Amino acid sequence: MGRILLIAAAVIVGFFLLGSVIGLIFGALKWLLIIGAVALIVSVVVKLTRSGGSRDHYA
Repeated sequence: MGRILLIAAAVIVGFFLLGSVIGLIFGALKWLLIIGAVALIVSVVVKLTRSGGSRDHYA
């Protein structure tokens, strides 16, 4: 009986740890996607402003 309870407790603790690790991975993935989206938006805005300025310069 004691071994069964010990195994059940180990399985429950394993699920808690697995949930924490999965949460950490998805949290990091979320922040990477946010940072990537911001970098892409900034890149597009800089590209548009530079091309607009160079077009006015040659006109």
